[in-house]
Amino acid sequence: NIHIMDIRGAVDAAVPTNIIAAKAAEVRANKVNWQSYLQGQMISAEDCEFIKKFELARSEEKQVILSKEGNQCAKTFLNLMAHISKEQTVQYILTMIDDTLQKLRAAGPETGTVSASDSSQYVQCVAGCLQLMLRVNEYRFAWVEADGVNCITAVLNNKCGFQLQYQMIFCIWLLAFNPQMCEYLRRYNVVPALSDILQESVKEKVTRIILAGFRNLLEKSAERETRQEYALAMIQCKVLKQLENLDQQKYDDEDISDDIKFLLEKLGESVQDLSSFDEYSSELKSGRLEWSPVHKSEKFWRENAVRLNEKNYELLKILTRLLEVSDDPQVLAVAAHDVGEYVRHYPRGKRVIEQLGGKQLVMNHMHHEDQQVRYNALLAVQKLMVHNWYVLLNT
Repeated sequence: NIHIMDIRGAVDAAVPTNIIAAKAAEVRANKVNWQSYLQGQMISAEDCEFIKKFELARSEEKQVILSKEGNQCAKTFLNLMAHISKEQTVQYILTMIDDTLQKLRAAGPETGTVSASDSSQYVQCVAGCLQLMLRVNEYRFAWVEADGVNCITAVLNNKCGFQLQYQMIFCIWLLAFNPQMCEYLRRYNVVPALSDILQESVKEKVTRIILAGFRNLLEKSAERETRQEYALAMIQCKVLKQLENLDQQKYDDEDISDDIKFLLEKLGESVQDLSSFDEYSSELKSGRLEWSPVHKSEKFWRENAVRLNEKNYELLKILTRLLEVSDDPQVLAVAAHDVGEYVRHYPRGKRVIEQLGGKQLVMNHMHHEDQQVRYNALLAVQKLMVHNWYVLLNT
């Protein structure tokens, strides 16, 4: 089950509620003439009838309606948001949605925690509102400042249904129209999440919005370094191979074909310029370490160990963070190995690793249940302890 109220609680903590409450009271006072929208054929008779009934119901009656007609409630809210653009009415609908979520929260476990099916309807309703909101550039900044990108990635990583996938990726696509947002999104590792969904996608509209999102990240980013980082992340996540497979299919949608062509060209150019350090850096930033050739290349470590210190030890901090939070045995084994290689090839590396807390993290994994993790942690600890590498190398 997904607890929608957790999202509401996070919003309450981030926004000055006295200001919001005053605005909400003002919005509630401006009642909507739903009949006029019905006569103008902007909403259906079913939605008009339901929203009028729901609006007039007393608080306890609304609880009954929500428990018996929750799906219809979510469907009506979504339809109204999709077909009405008048700002005052949209504000009114959003306030109704917010009030409804608060009622569910206050109702306790029986109605506050809903089934996965019903919960999905509510999340889709909220996502529909977000899709509309993020069309406005100013709202994009407000959303990311409220840590909204983490909400999006959390939903995507939660194996949600294809409709919610589409809505969340649509939001990323909207954010990526702004160069500053492209810069900001770098820290959220969105490419691995999108590439995983692309690999499993069976819905054309999900494929289309992922490709459009990837294109925006490459096309709208103002800084060359940012574009290169996104391109390398896509290459690391095997997007190039997926694009080649998609290119073999015939799509009626020209947008898909154009985006595939654009991405193939840009990623192909990046592959030509790809150095072993770029490859390593991209893999590390993806958080998906595997035994790719660079990890065990003596030449790579001899030439690049010192580069892990760049940008205030950015890559080393990622490495130690993986040792702390990852539960993937392969990631832990490779990370421990890399810490050992870094200190072996960089004379002052031992002190740096200790300052970052990496030594203790590696030592903690010496008792890991996985044999490969234990083995690589033990080797790394030996390298952290030994000062004369010629002795170690010749034993």
